[in-house]
Amino acid sequence: MKSFNERVSSLFAAHEALITRPNEPLPESNGIVTRYRYPILTAAHTPVFWRYDLDEKTNPLLLERIGMNATFNSGAIKWNGKYVLVVRVEGADRKSFFAVAESPNGIDNFRFWDYPITMPDDVIPATNIYDMRLTAHEDGWIYGIFCAERHDDSGDLSSATATAGICRTKDLVHWDRLPDLKTKTQQRNVVLHPEFVEGKYALYTRPQDGFIDAGNGGGIGWALVDDMTHAEIKEEKIIDARYYHTIKEVKNGEGPHPIKTSKGWLHLAHGVRGCAAGLRYVLYLYMTSLEDPSRVIASPAGYFLAPEGEERIGDVSNVLFANGWIADPDGKVFIYYASSDTRMHVATSTVDKLVDYCLNTPPDGLTTSSSVETLKAMIEKNLKIMNGNGNS
Repeated sequence: MKSFNERVSSLFAAHEALITRPNEPLPESNGIVTRYRYPILTAAHTPVFWRYDLDEKTNPLLLERIGMNATFNSGAIKWNGKYVLVVRVEGADRKSFFAVAESPNGIDNFRFWDYPITMPDDVIPATNIYDMRLTAHEDGWIYGIFCAERHDDSGDLSSATATAGICRTKDLVHWDRLPDLKTKTQQRNVVLHPEFVEGKYALYTRPQDGFIDAGNGGGIGWALVDDMTHAEIKEEKIIDARYYHTIKEVKNGEGPHPIKTSKGWLHLAHGVRGCAAGLRYVLYLYMTSLEDPSRVIASPAGYFLAPEGEERIGDVSNVLFANGWIADPDGKVFIYYASSDTRMHVATSTVDKLVDYCLNTPPDGLTTSSSVETLKAMIEKNLKIMNGNGNS
């Protein structure tokens, strides 16, 4: 039988092999994005010393003491030359917390920092916090906006309320907690625009009637606030609406903050529809004007990424969710997305490809007849090209 120290060594060796396993690009299916073979973060990627008491006196059988259930819904930022994720880590106790993982290349070798983030509480402490969006704002701060969940005392034991928690940092280690966003409705998926607009801070919002249901919330909203240290939404308008029988029929929400391009602001969002298996979450893109970031200038039909293979299975199946991406100076884009509330993945593309996709993909005509006419037009064009080239 192996000694205690030998068993500890085996745990660390297996963990290191998992972290350092090279990722492999999968064959491109549509020319827009490249997926990768392996998830970049799973519960098994969390440090051994988070999960095991390594003291033989108090854990002679070397049993896992603090279970980790999932790693998902990560904010992202390029920091000191590294690709850094602020990960939602969920313990076996259902409590989520934030932890930082970094990679030298953005596609593999993600390694967690030794300690999770210590996030100060708001005046009214939250039961659970999760899904941080990171924005390096032009005011010099890095802001994190996340969901702060509390029990709804007016309902049953499972009733909850959602507010937008706000924090900021300059080193990703020490975080200042600011007061939660004040708003007339519950809010999730709130994202800070990276630049001032009309001298104010600009927020992408998702007003909703309840903790889960969007209700009368019409889609992705837009609001300007005077001060992030006491952020309050007084006026809000919908800029990306929900529509019947589309990928965003039930609800939609902004992902990470948009990427600025020469053609407009490039947005990544999630859309939700109901189906026989429950709610299906997919990712989609749209663009807004450089002059007016609240004005949509391109809205391709359908989804950009949807769950495939093992991505469809997990704690909450049939879900893709993204709240982090990184655009390198050379135009390469790293899209960090979670599948089924369980694990993190990466897909890569370029700014040029994503902008081309947005500007030249037909919009949703909202009816079958419109979709067929759009398809027929491209078929007719292509047949003329094929016949002109002597193909049949």
